[in-house]
This record gives sequence, C-alpha cells and structure tokens, in this order.
Amino acid sequence: MDLTYNKTEKLKRQKTINKLFSEGKSVSAYPLQLIYMIEDNKRKVGVSVSKRKFKKAVERIRIKRLLREGYRLNKSILINNKLDHYTLMIIYVGKEMPDFKTIDLKIKGILKKLIQTLKAN
Repeated sequence: MDLTYNKTEKLKRQKTINKLFSEGKSVSAYPLQLIYMIEDNKRKVGVSVSKRKFKKAVERIRIKRLLREGYRLNKSILINNKLDHYTLMIIYVGKEMPDFKTIDLKIKGILKKLIQTLKAN
C-alpha cells in the first residue's frame, strides 16, 4: 500500500481550489469538514485551518501537519473503495488544539462518511 503524500497529490492550483469551493459538496464530522468533488484528474488533497480561530502560525502549521499525516495514513480507505479520482479539502473547524489520536479517528470517520454519501448517490 502506498502511504505517501507526494507533491503530485497536493492541491495547489488556485483555479482548482476556487472550483472546489464553488461547485464541491460537503461532509462534516466535528471538528472536521470535508469539501469534495469527483473529477477526471488523479487525487488532489489540501488542508486548511482558520486564521481567525488560531492566530499563531505555529498552531496552524501544527494542525495542518496533523491533518496531512492523518490523511496519509488513512487514504487507503478511499483507495480500497475504488475511489481514485477526487479533489478534497480537509478543513479544521474546531476551536481547541487537537491531538493526533483525535485527528486520526475523525479523519477515518469522515472518509467513511464520504464513501457512504457517494454510494447513496
């Protein structure tokens, strides 16, 4: 199993991010929100933390690292369900500093919720 988070997998293009926020759908599991869009391209994933809730850059960067690591370890959930062409933005909407255990559990939950939502449609 490929448990990497390569440069090719990172969501960087502003055009794609704008399209994701305007046309994408959303799934939530507090303290995370996942905005997704199924596309023709390979998987692209981005993470975001509110500057309004976490004023210090050190805190925002720490949460982003936790989110990326949680996704990296659990992306096999999506791959095993033959979901390989998607664009995701994982947003941390909580107000307190999380630990990795919490993030890991919530990312597993939100990815499973995404798969259930896609199978229902």
